[in-house]
Amino acid sequence: MDQRVWHAGYDPGVPPSVAFQATTLPEFLRESTSRFPNRTAIRFMNATLTYAELDEQVDQFANALRDLGVVKGDRVAIQLPNLPQTVIAFYGTLRAGAVAVMTNPMYTPRELIHQWNDAECRVAVTADFLFADRIQAIRDQLPVREWVIASIPEYLRFPLNLLAPFKLRKAHLIADVPNEPCIRRFRAMLAASSARPATGAAPEPTTGSRDAVTMEDLAALQYTGGTTGVSKGAMLTHANLSHQVQQLSAWLPNLEPGNEVFLGALPFFHVFGLSVAMNLAVSIGAEMVLLPNPRELRRMIDSINKYRVSVFPIVPAMVNGINAHPHVHKLNVGSLKICVSGSAPLAEDTLRRFEELTGGTLVEGYGLTEASPVTHVNPTVGPRRIGHIGLPLPDTDCRIVSANDNETDVPNGEPGELLIRGPQVMRGYWNRPDATATTIRDGWLHTGDLATMDEHGYFRIVGRQKEMIVVGGYNVYPDEVDGVLMDHPSVLECATIGVPDARVGESVKSFVVLHPGKKATGAELEAFCRKELAAYKVPREIEFRTDLPKSSVLKILRRELAAEELRKREAAGRA
Repeated sequence: MDQRVWHAGYDPGVPPSVAFQATTLPEFLRESTSRFPNRTAIRFMNATLTYAELDEQVDQFANALRDLGVVKGDRVAIQLPNLPQTVIAFYGTLRAGAVAVMTNPMYTPRELIHQWNDAECRVAVTADFLFADRIQAIRDQLPVREWVIASIPEYLRFPLNLLAPFKLRKAHLIADVPNEPCIRRFRAMLAASSARPATGAAPEPTTGSRDAVTMEDLAALQYTGGTTGVSKGAMLTHANLSHQVQQLSAWLPNLEPGNEVFLGALPFFHVFGLSVAMNLAVSIGAEMVLLPNPRELRRMIDSINKYRVSVFPIVPAMVNGINAHPHVHKLNVGSLKICVSGSAPLAEDTLRRFEELTGGTLVEGYGLTEASPVTHVNPTVGPRRIGHIGLPLPDTDCRIVSANDNETDVPNGEPGELLIRGPQVMRGYWNRPDATATTIRDGWLHTGDLATMDEHGYFRIVGRQKEMIVVGGYNVYPDEVDGVLMDHPSVLECATIGVPDARVGESVKSFVVLHPGKKATGAELEAFCRKELAAYKVPREIEFRTDLPKSSVLKILRRELAAEELRKREAAGRA
């Protein structure tokens, strides 16, 4: 099987292979600063930072870490929503030669204890309200010895810097923290630090070149969501993250350095937001408009309108929200050029409506934490396959292998496990050689996702291996069922799982959210599915919901629905 048939579908100007520069992310920031020093890098509410200001504060943060005793390879936890401090802390950590551990602000104490102890984080950057709400009570169970506390108002300008604290305190988004030597305020720490250029070498010149940051050094420990067990730290090197940015730049040759405006609504603690909304923007000198809460749809729409956003990394829940928002027609969102969507397939009607409203091009893609994350995207000019994840990025090889033996290549059109090989694939899992050996075999990353590839090299995800439903010996892929349901004009969102069935082992159950004002019955949706699916794939149960459980990046969580269903059945069995 020709593993690179997809090259024929590349847009004009997209190379099959990239002449990669040996440039780290902090060096990309330095280059953008040299080219566009007065260009706005960060816009947050009424505050802005130019590239020159951002680069200087990244130096200050890197030097401050060194003053705290941080040396090359130390892990620094960063637990923040999308704030100016998030960008500064991430790039400052990498520039100091340390390893960034991006942490979800929604994590519970149990999850924090696991992640930060697993990574052995000695320094943590977090927000005052997070520290007060959940960290203070578990400090003795964490390895962290130095705390850097950020506060939302500290980058705001007059008059918001005076007005915002009152509103934020009512919303529990600002809090007092103890006055201790090991606890430092973010801006005060920067002000006390030197602005001398920090290059990634250790501050002691006697240590020599061994302390200089190289492309093969670790840059980040990006923890998986824990959907297949305990959360694991994917070891992403400077080369992984840099090559990912260069692959994305190659895929989007029409981006104009120094002229684009990115909407940073996807959380930067998630690898999709980190690479596509932040690192790509910095590498081309783009402005980043930061939104701390990805669920604030009105603020999202207002930001597109006010700041003329041109590039918007997005997820389907955001697309649905914008399409259905009552005020979207009153605002000018026509500045959008490119929107890249991930995490779940889009219905054709949803995609078309979004493009009609915005005038922008919306393309679906695919990625996973272990691949920095993007591996596939649809062309932005050439033919798209709606509901497909598109073509592999330059320098990315893919295979579809049998889900039974995970080795034998399957013919085009047949489902199997998706395997990936490329420069964006992680080194392995932190302190987990057995898990690494299981996931990366002979240089191929085994994704655990089930996919098909057509004769032109377009890929489509049909489900996860662990979520596959087996009905009387026949395999049912949840994404395939969801894709059919999403084609019904009344369906806004859906999620399909397998439930125990004494007769056939498992049966298919779908949870459905309808568009506001639209109607449909379970029988109607079942009949709709029967036109497109074999009988054993048709949902035997359809449960209507007002919403579906979602992660912090608005990805639908099938595992929560499955757990809920199991609890219901266990309770019914005990009754």
